[in-house]
Amino acid sequence: MDNEIINSINTLLVEEFEVDPAKITPEADLKATLDLDSLDYIDLVALTESNFGCKVKPEDFNELKTFGDFYQYIEDHVKKKEVI
Repeated sequence: MDNEIINSINTLLVEEFEVDPAKITPEADLKATLDLDSLDYIDLVALTESNFGCKVKPEDFNELKTFGDFYQYIEDHVKKKEVI
C-alpha cells in the first residue's frame, strides 16, 4: 500500500474529524474511530473527492469497515484515475 496516500488520508482525517492520530490504524473501525454519523459520511465523501480527485458514490462507504479498507479504496481509484 502507498504510504504517501496513507499519510495524506490520516492527516486529513485528523484535521477534519479531530481524532487522535494514534487511533487511526489499518485494522481500526472507521465509523467508530471517527464517530461518524450520516452527515459525517457526506463530509468524508466530499473530503475524499476534493483531495484525491475521484468521484465517490456514498453507498460505496457502506462496504468500508476499517481504515485499511478505506486506504485500499482510495489507492485503487487514485491509481486507476477512474470515476467511481
